Amino acid sequence: MATAYIVDAVRTAGGRRNGRLAGVHPVDLAATTLDALVERTGIDPAAIDDVVMGCVSQGGQQAGQVGRNAVLAAKLLPQSVPAVTIDRQCGSSQQAIQFAAQAVMSGVQDMVIAAGVESMTRVPMGSTAIFHQKEGLGTYKSPGLEAKYPGVNWSQFVGAEMMVRKYGLGKDDLDRFALSSHDKARAATQAGLFADEIVPVAIETPEGTDLHTIDEGIRFDATLESIAGVKRLSPESALTAATSSQICDGASAALVVSEAALKAHGLTPLARIHTLTVTAGDPVIMLEEPLFATDKALAKAGLTINDIDLYEVNEAFASVPLAWLQHTGADPARLNVHGGAIALGHPLGASGTKLMATLLHALKARGGRYGLQTMCEGGGVANVTIVEMM
Repeated sequence: MATAYIVDAVRTAGGRRNGRLAGVHPVDLAATTLDALVERTGIDPAAIDDVVMGCVSQGGQQAGQVGRNAVLAAKLLPQSVPAVTIDRQCGSSQQAIQFAAQAVMSGVQDMVIAAGVESMTRVPMGSTAIFHQKEGLGTYKSPGLEAKYPGVNWSQFVGAEMMVRKYGLGKDDLDRFALSSHDKARAATQAGLFADEIVPVAIETPEGTDLHTIDEGIRFDATLESIAGVKRLSPESALTAATSSQICDGASAALVVSEAALKAHGLTPLARIHTLTVTAGDPVIMLEEPLFATDKALAKAGLTINDIDLYEVNEAFASVPLAWLQHTGADPARLNVHGGAIALGHPLGASGTKLMATLLHALKARGGRYGLQTMCEGGGVANVTIVEMM
């Protein structure tokens, strides 16, 4: 089977809800990352076979095929480049990477951009479902689904709290993990470690035009006391907003190519895609699946967790990576080494390629060989992607 390579991966710095990126339309935000890939790699944009764009809330300004609209809004891409928008919930753009890799590995296409976008300010999480329910148009809970899972509360918050109890985690564990996320993100920012992956975004401020280049969600003054003092999500919950991923605006993209494309365009890859895995399990404790997906991916790859130099496990809630560490026996020092979604934000459909950008650049800086990325997703689904640096 042919090999799929990642030439480059980029992301915008995260914007807080109603923050610095609130004035940027999500189509234009996504287009910025597409243009950046073309400019940084020097490829002929007309040679791009497809753009696969992850986006979860496909309504409002993200409706009407946001991936195609981003191609049309891009300055450097011709209208001949096709695009598709996909939704695998939080793993949407990680799935975009896997679809792009599958297209290349099958020999069907040679150059595919995997990307993602989510403006959670402009298209709030769950807004499309809420709109339909208010309009009397029903919900996603069909009679058949309700009959099979009667009375189930389909909630990521419930799933995250179930993991707290199942894996014996205390509130102090969650608070300390959240603090470490901010500490690592702050250190990485101050050391300039995100510089190679962040695409500057032009924004308008009261003082004039500026460039957005620093993740807005990082609490540079975070302390254990300040995190521990945040109100619990419910009276019986161990989780708080401080130990949950931040609502975020952002976009990201990665260029996936074949060996033929490397030679034809004189490209130097960052990494090759080693293993692609997607699994599904319990849809109630829905955020637990990355644990078991990781087991399957490692077995498929013929590797152990100790072979992996760095891991990116999305910090949807602190209970997810903590349970993942407990289950896999992984080294905590290799996990989310530049911080995660608790500090940097979780722009839903953009998080997959966002995490890949951070993983690849961190591996490159540290001279690592293998990286593993996994993401919990609504409905009890999880993707795992293993890359090998070149």
